[in-house]
Amino acid sequence: MSAKQRLRVALIGQGSMGRAHSNAFHQVNHFFDTPYDLDLALICGRNPENLQRMAARWGWRETATDWRAVMDRLDIDIVNIALPNYLHSEVALAAAGAGKIVLCEKPLATSVDDARRMAQAVRGKPNMVWFNYRRVPSVAFTRRLIDQNRIGAPFHYRGFYCQEWGNDPSRPPSWKTDPAQAGSGVLGDILSHAVDLALYLNGPIAEVSAMQHTFAANRQVDDATLVLVRFANGSVGTLEATRFATGFKNRNAFELHGARGAVRFNLEDMNRLEFADATDDRELQGFRNLLVNDNRFWKPGHIVGYEHTFIAALGEFLEALHAGLRFRPDFDDALQVEQVLAAVQHSSNSKAWKAVQLK
Repeated sequence: MSAKQRLRVALIGQGSMGRAHSNAFHQVNHFFDTPYDLDLALICGRNPENLQRMAARWGWRETATDWRAVMDRLDIDIVNIALPNYLHSEVALAAAGAGKIVLCEKPLATSVDDARRMAQAVRGKPNMVWFNYRRVPSVAFTRRLIDQNRIGAPFHYRGFYCQEWGNDPSRPPSWKTDPAQAGSGVLGDILSHAVDLALYLNGPIAEVSAMQHTFAANRQVDDATLVLVRFANGSVGTLEATRFATGFKNRNAFELHGARGAVRFNLEDMNRLEFADATDDRELQGFRNLLVNDNRFWKPGHIVGYEHTFIAALGEFLEALHAGLRFRPDFDDALQVEQVLAAVQHSSNSKAWKAVQLK
């Protein structure tokens, strides 16, 4: 039995996504038969005390407080970026220039220009963006239903990502509401996920008409963004994101209605998918509730959780890396998301329909 190739990983970031990614790096070879051993070589962050605690808890061998010092190290193969949005571009470009494999949290950048530079820098090289919700079993199964023509010609797509924490006065300040660090509010934070799923499931978006609103006094980013959408395939839809959806903790949901069937999904019940088959007899038509799992983790009928979406994304990335194949979603996919978000912002500002510029 041949020894596995060692890949040495540097994690840049020590927040909640750093924890999610750390868990994926630890767990991936428990569930996926990859040809790689992952060495958690270094974690980088700005708070030394918290950094030491996180390194000890998650098994990172070294710590650093300056990400720039990581880039020239020959003992680092993968740079994984889990930082506030405004830092993604600078770190990714430096890592790509140093010849590293680059993995990055979403949104890819805070502007289309930065996202385009990032995509160009890694094009033709292994790269990945953590749009992890593509790996929810119900979402992957929806893609299979579409490919099998079980939905048919699409009519309507509705995507919405609703949270309630914007209305919590006890919540401490966060970089996510600082325009200098986040670049936007829900637009980049959670609408980016809704856009990525729309592109993945229903194809390119041709044009949008959007409005944005801020509920919190003195906040300078959008608390809510609502979008009318025309898709390139002729279907129409809506996309919505808000942090003021009282009663919803993390409702990332979509509905797709087509000539042959329909699906609807809600992340708050992530192991379930509702499917309606329009080819059934009229008396039998209606939504059926399906339990959809990922048998790479547990036996059929045994549910998975949020953390498994990151593990599955990483496992499939490593499989693609070994086979020399393109992993999706990559920086080019995330660039398309940025182009849609830019059109949404332009439409909201101008109060007019805006075509999505894919160039």
